[in-house]
Amino acid sequence: MQFSEILGQEHIKSHLTKSADLGRIPHAQLFVGPEGSGTLSMAIAYAQYILCSNAHGENGGQNESCNIKFDKLSHPDLHFVYPTVSTEDVKTKPKSIDFIGDWRNFVGHNPYGSLFDWYTVLGVNNKQGEIRVDDAQEILKSLALKSYEGGYKIMIVWMADKMNIAASNKLLKLLEEPPEKTIFILISEQEEDIIQTIRSRCQVLHFGGLPERSIAEALVANKQIEPQQAAIIAHQAQGNYNKALHLAQNDEDEYPFDEWFVTWVRAAFQAKGNASAIQDLIQWSEQIAGLGRETQKKFLEFCIEMFRQALLLNYESPSLVYLEPKVEKFKLANFAPFVTGNNIHDIFKELSDAMYHIERNGNAKIILTDLSIKLTRLIHKK
Repeated sequence: MQFSEILGQEHIKSHLTKSADLGRIPHAQLFVGPEGSGTLSMAIAYAQYILCSNAHGENGGQNESCNIKFDKLSHPDLHFVYPTVSTEDVKTKPKSIDFIGDWRNFVGHNPYGSLFDWYTVLGVNNKQGEIRVDDAQEILKSLALKSYEGGYKIMIVWMADKMNIAASNKLLKLLEEPPEKTIFILISEQEEDIIQTIRSRCQVLHFGGLPERSIAEALVANKQIEPQQAAIIAHQAQGNYNKALHLAQNDEDEYPFDEWFVTWVRAAFQAKGNASAIQDLIQWSEQIAGLGRETQKKFLEFCIEMFRQALLLNYESPSLVYLEPKVEKFKLANFAPFVTGNNIHDIFKELSDAMYHIERNGNAKIILTDLSIKLTRLIHKK
């Protein structure tokens, strides 16, 4: 992965290349950005720029063998850590190194892939991925060895906010007393979920969402999509190239989030003074509770965005609306009047609280039933 292959983020590319050219490379950096903004691909390109001595031109050919190793993510001085779960093949104490083959395939297929995409590869079901203390031990072992090619060793920690406390504390000690010529690149979408003592030891770079034009041009060039259709997809992607790829491949329908959402709000709307509709809400809660926790969390994120879109319609900002459920006889414009400034904050709070409790292994059926009953009151709030 080279800088020339990365979409947008020109100011960050410029900063990283200039600092590397001057030899001013911080030993610990934190790349923070939303899904699909290119944090992982930028980290890999930065590592390749340093380890392959590409300062005089990424495609100059003077270090072709090194660049080939990076194409396969197999450079011996490049190391990765990422969230994992126990599986049929790795039943206990899973570590990143146990899944390195899957990881290389995942990144090679789409370096803009999301955490949810990675969990789908792992088959997490009802488990939740994390970076454990065993991974921190592997980091210690890897960095204790001498550099294979005599230069830097680079450790990329993807989704660093998924480190548990034990792993965070071990990594903190390394950041406080880093081995010589070692570079840590931490990547996160949720900066606040990383402990403050680690954040304070990193130089933080913030990534924004990608411009629609960059996404559209990439879809035309890489996926041979018609320019007009590419522009529509880029608008719907909202700065997220990974989402644009899913939309282009029509695989956003793997889970019928829009159907689940419409079923839910219809039942909640009818439940006021209607006992039979309460039973519909309970059945809906049981259905969603039967999914994996990561799918439940992603669905609740989708619900938050749907309520936001309805609010924008209600406040007459249709140009900002990019979602419309593909469900028969449901129009977001008809639902929008029930989402107002009087209830939107409470709706967001209840959805966020539900995600929090699910992430902490609460009983999903109870959490979702409680959320549904609260929604019944909130959407009827004057």
